[in-house]
Amino acid sequence: MKINEIMSREVRTISPDTPLREVALIMRQADIGALVINQDDRMAGMVTDRDLVVRAMAEGMNMDTPVSRIMSDEVRYCFDDEEIDHVAKNMAQIEKRRLPVVNRDKRLVGMVSLANVASCNADKVSANLLRGVARPH
Repeated sequence: MKINEIMSREVRTISPDTPLREVALIMRQADIGALVINQDDRMAGMVTDRDLVVRAMAEGMNMDTPVSRIMSDEVRYCFDDEEIDHVAKNMAQIEKRRLPVVNRDKRLVGMVSLANVASCNADKVSANLLRGVARPH
């Protein structure tokens, strides 16, 4: 089974100058935990709900602070035609719960998460991914 069969196709993108308040509102309205930062038609970063808490709130940042101050600028991604088990193994190794999905032209086409993998009824793949991303620190 391929990633494009289980990925979420609706991906929200924001610009690096989006205020943290707006980031949180978008996540709440869309019921999602990650946003891709888009700059000059490329993925410049990602921000998660955890980033908002650990990097912004814990540091006492103002909610008008641009998301660029807390985003992760190293974006890991997978291709939409990759096999689910391969992507899940990679996600476990790099300890990522979500990955943007791109086509072979490197255009953003979706997002794959732990929940997407769990929903595909591949119990062994899901269990291995969960063990990889849920390691105690």
